[in-house]
Amino acid sequence: MLTVSQLRAARAMAGMTVDEVAAASGLSRSAIKEAEAAQVFANADVTERLRTIFESRGILFLGAGEGDDPGAGPGVRLRRQFHDEGIRPQNLNAANDD
Repeated sequence: MLTVSQLRAARAMAGMTVDEVAAASGLSRSAIKEAEAAQVFANADVTERLRTIFESRGILFLGAGEGDDPGAGPGVRLRRQFHDEGIRPQNLNAANDD
């Protein structure tokens, strides 16, 4: 279950503004602000859209007791980034065409 604190933390970790989240999710700015200010999520569709947007940007949502500390509460973490992304399209040529 996603918490409001996880939502706010996910947006901060993703480095996204409310406007950027709104554009990416198709939600209004007010829907996002209301979700971040709520005590409890009232709209499961809004929550799921936001989860999908943040997960696509490398955010992992952790439930209580997940991760390194079994006594920890719910949280967020960045997915491990792999530095070897292969050859960028602009650098493809006959010499590296294998």
